[in-house]
Amino acid sequence: MNKGTGVGTGPTAAAAAAAAQKQKTMMQRVETDIASIVDNFTQLVNVARVNDPPVRNSQEAFMMEMRAGRMVQAADSLLKLVSELKQTAIFSGFASLNDHVEQRTVEFNQQAEKTDRMLARIGEEAAASLKELESHYYSSAQRTADTA
Repeated sequence: MNKGTGVGTGPTAAAAAAAAQKQKTMMQRVETDIASIVDNFTQLVNVARVNDPPVRNSQEAFMMEMRAGRMVQAADSLLKLVSELKQTAIFSGFASLNDHVEQRTVEFNQQAEKTDRMLARIGEEAAASLKELESHYYSSAQRTADTA
């Protein structure tokens, strides 16, 4: 029942290692892209100060365009990562979902069998108690006095 809980080698261990590596790579991409966006935005705000010399303003405008372009590239990279995560969740989610459904089905079947056994035992106990009560009633002095 407990698939993949032990340490070992095989398809499950290899899949887990590959998933861990992919997760690490994706987290690095996210951290890099977010750091790039924050850094470029900070630089964009710093460059956006208004100065008098026209040459300096054109240099700052170029720096602002460059930083904005880098922010767009980082944001695009994050969007691609989100798309990749969605595809991964869709395609790999079915296998894990099927495993989970199968596991829950087994658990519910076991619980149903346990409940059936308990109900059968309760029915047998109730029948035995009823039979005992009937025998006490039919052999009691109260009943024989009522019929006499």
